[in-house]
Amino acid sequence: MSDQIHMLPKAYHEAVEHWQRHNFPEFPELSKRWQQYFPKDEEFCLCARIEQGMPGEIQVGDKKGQPKAAVPSELDKEAAEQLLMIVRAQASTEFGSIQQHHGTFERANDPHDQTWVLRVMAEELRHGYQMIHLLTSADWSSVTDTKPQDMVEEILSMQTGSHVLAAFNLEYDSFGDSIVFAAFIDRVGKYQLTMQKVNAYAPMAASMPPMLREEAFHLAAGVIPMRRWMEAAASDRNATMDVSTIQKMVAKWYGRGLEMFGDERGGQTNVKLGLKDMANRQAQDLYIEECTKMLDDLNIRFVRARLAHLSREQADSAYERVKAGDTVEAVSRDDLLRLPDRRFFRRRGEPAFQLVGFDGEEFTDVEAYIAHVLKHLPEAYRASIDVKHWIEMQRKVSSGELELKKAISSMPRLARSGGACPCSKSVRWVMDS
Repeated sequence: MSDQIHMLPKAYHEAVEHWQRHNFPEFPELSKRWQQYFPKDEEFCLCARIEQGMPGEIQVGDKKGQPKAAVPSELDKEAAEQLLMIVRAQASTEFGSIQQHHGTFERANDPHDQTWVLRVMAEELRHGYQMIHLLTSADWSSVTDTKPQDMVEEILSMQTGSHVLAAFNLEYDSFGDSIVFAAFIDRVGKYQLTMQKVNAYAPMAASMPPMLREEAFHLAAGVIPMRRWMEAAASDRNATMDVSTIQKMVAKWYGRGLEMFGDERGGQTNVKLGLKDMANRQAQDLYIEECTKMLDDLNIRFVRARLAHLSREQADSAYERVKAGDTVEAVSRDDLLRLPDRRFFRRRGEPAFQLVGFDGEEFTDVEAYIAHVLKHLPEAYRASIDVKHWIEMQRKVSSGELELKKAISSMPRLARSGGACPCSKSVRWVMDS
């Protein structure tokens, strides 16, 4: 598998490095740890990677079979506009996740997990670099008046609270969020990148395979520590992570992950335009199925560790009975992880602001519902501006004081950057040389 390597023009490359120094100061530590933790892997490269040998014909949609576009002007105007929004949103998520990880990076209590997250952060930086390459290596003037340097500046100026998707505007409560985020939110990233492998814009499609190979590591950086947490929780009553704590982090991130697919009723336009190969609900259904399997894997490991006197087959059989509702040797369903109902604590999409509980039960009293949701969220997160804003919106929607559409589009007032770099005299710092 060979990739074609591209570097950004000097000014943009330096702008990304400038952003890294302010938002990701841990980055230089990666090269010091690489040989110890990843001795068999190729050293990290801050560059854009383009997969060779990708299909040259459009694979889905109305123009299936026709040649893929090599430049934006070869796309229909609607397709180019949609694609530009996708690229800018993707870039926002990449840089946004680094800012989130940075907030709790030093609080990790396991150097192995910390180093894996460090690599995840570096690869997210590369993915953001890849999106900037797409924005600056072609002429987008057919669909936007915004100059490339302004698009780059806008992306690099975003802070937690001003990113495009809600999942990247949440602060982490602890380093544990870095792990659960990787397991749930990076999994959405995997789906988005996979869907865009068929993209009718050839450079976008060819950017996906290298990113997907790195995204697989990101999922491992989430799932493997969670396996270890569950096994420790099963055998050590003083384990630093118990099942209840993990469960609450799952409840915090799962709904935000579902919302990253977009409204369940949409997505057909992107399929028709040849930009993705699945509509939103279809992709979301597969994501739920995959998350269910992930939790099965985690729960099985818990049961095997708790009932260590049983053979693996006996323990797996015990798990199936517990999952069905039985209590086996004091292990019950409440001792294990569960996915919330897909409508629980939703603020976007078809079930937004519906009073649907963790297990799908319906509420008629908004205060009872708020108390129910809070019970399932991490204590530190309950005290956040994000949750406070949700409570205000939920009350107003339920009382009819606020239109659902306005509640869906509202964002909490969080810290936002005005576009200026802290060490710059001008917001045009991107082009400084």
